[in-house]
Amino acid sequence: MLSSTVYPIFFLVVWSLFGVFLGILLLRLIFNYSDPNPFGKVGRFGFKVRKLTERWVYPASRFFAMYNVDTRLAPLLTLFIGFVLTYFFTQIVGNTFFVIDGLTAGVVRGNASIIIGFVLYGLLSLFVLAIFIRFLASWFVFTQKTFLAFIVRITDPVMRPVQKLIPPIGMFDISAMLVLIGISLLQSVVLNVFVRGQL
Repeated sequence: MLSSTVYPIFFLVVWSLFGVFLGILLLRLIFNYSDPNPFGKVGRFGFKVRKLTERWVYPASRFFAMYNVDTRLAPLLTLFIGFVLTYFFTQIVGNTFFVIDGLTAGVVRGNASIIIGFVLYGLLSLFVLAIFIRFLASWFVFTQKTFLAFIVRITDPVMRPVQKLIPPIGMFDISAMLVLIGISLLQSVVLNVFVRGQL
């Protein structure tokens, strides 16, 4: 079963990478406030850290500048976004493994209810992935053509009504989080109706 064998290893690797990202951004935050001598060893190292992390921190700096917040704090916002993205990424992969395991069990048992339940659950998971990609596109710079346009088109019927209630704040689309929570509840209903008691 992928959920019990492969996923724990994947989870450990992804969160370890986030730990490295966390350490580098915390170093940048320290250098932002300590402002070491640029000609010394520490200063040169600080410059390398800034250069390495600039592409990740710049969108947060730009957002903070719009609201007159100290841009030196931008690494904290980048870390928060990184944490959210890492969490959702691991959840999406975990859901994928869960669906594969469930469909396999349904086929082996010849149980149509389990197969239907996991197909519906999988389709909802694909929609979650589309919203995740849309959320990424609102933070980073992507081309407005081809694949992203398709993602926007398929998620708009659900996202637009929620965005009217809760408009995006700058580059942040909080409505996406509410939609994801709603889909998660719907996935629970699907599992309870089609799968619970069958496995």
